[in-house]
Amino acid sequence: MRSDVKHFLCEIKDGIATVRLDRPDRKNPLTFDSYAELRDWFRDLVYADDVDVVIFGSNGGNFSSGGDVHDIIGPLTRMNMKDMLRFTRMTGDLVKAIVNCGKPVIAAVDGVCVGAGAIIAMASDLRLATPEAKTAFLFTRVGLAGCDMGACAILPRVIGQTRAAELLYTGRSMSADEGERWGFFNRLVSGDALEADALALAQQIQSGPNFAHMMTKTMLAQEWSMSIEQAIEAEAQAQAICMQTGDFERAYNAFVAKQRPVFEGN
Repeated sequence: MRSDVKHFLCEIKDGIATVRLDRPDRKNPLTFDSYAELRDWFRDLVYADDVDVVIFGSNGGNFSSGGDVHDIIGPLTRMNMKDMLRFTRMTGDLVKAIVNCGKPVIAAVDGVCVGAGAIIAMASDLRLATPEAKTAFLFTRVGLAGCDMGACAILPRVIGQTRAAELLYTGRSMSADEGERWGFFNRLVSGDALEADALALAQQIQSGPNFAHMMTKTMLAQEWSMSIEQAIEAEAQAQAICMQTGDFERAYNAFVAKQRPVFEGN
């Protein structure tokens, strides 16, 4: 998997990729270029054998301030409808790429996490945060609808319909305590422990059956639009596929030998 990216930071080590936006002086806003490169990077992740888990980290005490006011919002006011739609589809494609990348994604959120930054955290599978994290879906603050990049579909599933409605209508900031209480954040950790805790969680997940993790992520995404009957059948097929993996046999042999299984992801 490529780590020589141009518009964000990326480090790949021992099967764990850590990515982060790289404009800490402006609280890590997204640009047209970083949107597109992140979208392409997560799309390529589907085919990467050297990455099992992704950490989307903070930088300089902040996660992301969302779309850059000068580099994105200003130019958008001068675009025609066709170009605007091309942009909004591109931003939505980033969320789809994160959801469909086949690898668990952990957001490690510190400080400002707003707009598209909040969407990236929302699209991740797991979220850790510091007590200083402030998350806001502030699209209404700039005269836009709250239904941006899948927010009206995904956020209610994470925190509930009425809580999501409040955040999307008002654009107000959700505190870290609220985020943990509402289930947006899995847990809060101190600022100096955020990266270490995110890495420990990534390592814990990576030590499991990574092919099966891919199947779990796939089912989590696909079953949103399925009936219960369809979901049960899809999971039956998914589990039958996983039963053909070496990891399934390794787990059985380890159980018989009263040992801890060592998974290999196949």
